[in-house]
Amino acid sequence: MKFSRLDKTILITGCSSGIGEYCAFELQKMGYQVFATARKIEDVEKLSKRGLQAYQLDLADSESIKSAVAQVLDQTGGQLYALFNNGAYGQPGAVEDLSREVLREQFETNLFGTHELTQLIMPVMRKQGEGRIIQNSSVLGFVALKFRGAYNASKFALEGLSDTMRLELQGSNIHVVLIEPGPVTSLFRKNAALKFMQHIDRENSHFSTEYQAMVDRLQKEGPAVPFTLPPDAVMKKVALALEKKIPNPRYYVTFPTYLFGYLKRILSSHGLDKILNRV
Repeated sequence: MKFSRLDKTILITGCSSGIGEYCAFELQKMGYQVFATARKIEDVEKLSKRGLQAYQLDLADSESIKSAVAQVLDQTGGQLYALFNNGAYGQPGAVEDLSREVLREQFETNLFGTHELTQLIMPVMRKQGEGRIIQNSSVLGFVALKFRGAYNASKFALEGLSDTMRLELQGSNIHVVLIEPGPVTSLFRKNAALKFMQHIDRENSHFSTEYQAMVDRLQKEGPAVPFTLPPDAVMKKVALALEKKIPNPRYYVTFPTYLFGYLKRILSSHGLDKILNRV
């Protein structure tokens, strides 16, 4: 079955703010039937009042995922052209300060919930003979920065699953695309600061001094690093992933992503480590 763009439907996770919220409204303007989801019911209500079809979807809750998918497919007659797996958060903290429970919580949202949602959508796309699975990864999906071990690991894992799916879906007309942003304006840092305060015992950590500088950066108003771009930069790559006949496997966003992608190719691991330790 082939779709015209006006018939195309897309389910987006993590639409409470930032990239997900912006892309949901922009894609609706482009003529897509957008199903925006968010974890908190108050955010769902906010999106609905602004004119989106919105549903509650908590990536850490299997029943919530199943319920949202059922509601969306009921609205579309069992079809879905695209899935934009955008929902995620960052858990800061040195690896040695991450408990098993905290690391598991990071993976429940950033990987396991995303995987479960994708699994539920795959039979739909196979039946209709086409589809797009767009994964919002990160520059930290292919290079690691210190104090971001949980997030690094979840995004590295997402990239591994996505690359494997792309191979397994060869010839199916279902395309898996990784979007790899660097710094983008959003509430990501604010939410990360809350997770740090909630889960990391910084007073008793070997890194207590370094943590203070990290918290200052996370709580800083406005862009905290150079080359920060607005969500529109991500939206442009999402549009390519949706509308290009054969989309690229990866789309970089922001100068740091291009830079570190290049440096990873040409430098030894030790050489790259020296640069990453100065970031």
